[in-house]
Amino acid sequence: MKDFHDLIVNRRSIRRYTPEEISPEDVKTILEAALMAPTSKSSRAWHFVVVEDSKQLELLSKCKVSGAGPVAGCALAIVVAVDAKITEPWIEDASIAATYIQLQAEDLGLGSCWIQVKGRFTETDLESEVYVQNLLEMPDSIIPVCIITLGHKAEERKPQAVDKLQWEKVHIGTWTER
Repeated sequence: MKDFHDLIVNRRSIRRYTPEEISPEDVKTILEAALMAPTSKSSRAWHFVVVEDSKQLELLSKCKVSGAGPVAGCALAIVVAVDAKITEPWIEDASIAATYIQLQAEDLGLGSCWIQVKGRFTETDLESEVYVQNLLEMPDSIIPVCIITLGHKAEERKPQAVDKLQWEKVHIGTWTER
C-alpha cells in the first residue's frame, strides 16, 4: 500500500480464502500489530488465541447462528478476547486490537473478516462467548469479543467509494443538521 488512506480505502471484508497457508513471518507481524494496539491506561488486558487446525476452525464456525461461515474456510483465525476484570473499557481495547489485526493483514496483502462473538448465540441458544471459551479451553474470566478470519483472498472487492461517504454524519462544534 502507498499510504494509510490507500490502505483503508482498499481494505474490505473478505469471506472467501484460498487454501494457501499464511507464512509464519506474516503471522508474527500480525500478532505484533495486535500486541502494539493501544489500551486504556496501558492495561493490555487483551488475549489472542490463534487457531489454524481445520477441524477446530470448523467447530469455531458454529459459534453463532449465522455469519461465522468464513471461519471454516480461512487459513487462520485469531480469537480476540479480554480479561474484563483488568479494565473497564475492555470492549474498546479488544476492538482496537482487532482492527490493528485487520489493517496489518491488509497491508500484507491478506484478507480478513470480523466475526462478532460478544452478544451472539449458537443454534442451541448458548452464548457464543461461552461456546468459544469451552471449545478453546479458555478461563471464564477471559471473554471472547470477536474472531478475525485471515487468509489469502479468493475474492476481490471493490475499494470503498470515497465519493459516497456520508458527510452529513459529520458535525462540527455542535450537532447541526446539514
